[in-house]
Amino acid sequence: MPQEKIIELIELSKTYKGLKAVSNLNLTVYRGDVFGFLGPNGAGKSTTIRMMLSLIKPTSGEINIFGKPLLKNRLEILKKIGAIVEKPDFYLYLTAYKNLEILAGISGIKVTKKKIMDILELVDLENRWNSNVKTFSYGMKQRLGIAQALIHDPELIILDEPTTGLDPQGVKEIRELIIKLSQENGKTIFLSSHILSEVQMIANRITILNQGTTVVQGPIKDFISPDNLKVRFELSDIYNVLNILKASPWHDKILTHSEKDVSFQLQKMEISRLNRFFVEQHVAVNAIIPANSLEEYFLEITGKNNSPKGAPVSEYRNK
Repeated sequence: MPQEKIIELIELSKTYKGLKAVSNLNLTVYRGDVFGFLGPNGAGKSTTIRMMLSLIKPTSGEINIFGKPLLKNRLEILKKIGAIVEKPDFYLYLTAYKNLEILAGISGIKVTKKKIMDILELVDLENRWNSNVKTFSYGMKQRLGIAQALIHDPELIILDEPTTGLDPQGVKEIRELIIKLSQENGKTIFLSSHILSEVQMIANRITILNQGTTVVQGPIKDFISPDNLKVRFELSDIYNVLNILKASPWHDKILTHSEKDVSFQLQKMEISRLNRFFVEQHVAVNAIIPANSLEEYFLEITGKNNSPKGAPVSEYRNK
């Protein structure tokens, strides 16, 4: 049975005064995904989210959400979306409870006191329900912002950089909340973030943007598989080592090298074999450092080379 498409962007573009902020972007989010939307500053992430929320109009392309064109079904679709774009706004001199109550009224949503308290409990603010928001930490305000996005029980939650400016504890709280919303509450999450280590812990699928277009898209396990590692060997006499490697099968595994180390693309079982090779060649190995992280892959894609050696096959790759 095919997966249900919740978001589908087809050849989506946005041009400002001749500058293409988003260029022929293709993207698919399925029901139940925690979808990481990644890219360097200026890659077009915020512009894309604003188009998905119909805050700005695309120059060309299609936006389908819940299987329907956004432009023709705007009100119906937006009723099923909760979103935070940049930082949420509140009435600072009112309580957390009153803020949610007012928002529900403005939105035409009928909610009971129990419903509001349940949402505050979900975001771990039930003990501060009667506190003025001006007394909240930045992390608490972010969680209250997510509570605002949940007030109408949306199917899809769009979060644009929800952990920006948070301390490590605040980042952890938002991470745990996103996991809870996905696993316990069945929400589909679309998450734009620059904290790649957090995305690696919670997302099941990702897209990486560069210069306004999709570079790769697919399950996160395809990009950071434990059986497809970037491993850095810190070695002595690097120039002699490079000459030794030229005459060996390991030469084709080299990714990069510097004056102190050589990085290889290796299967897990190959690490010990390569180390044994160096020992047999009387090469001093000072350190072996695996770098199996989304951050490493992200830098390979967006910084050094748009087609890194050894990169996994993705669902979608722009040419």
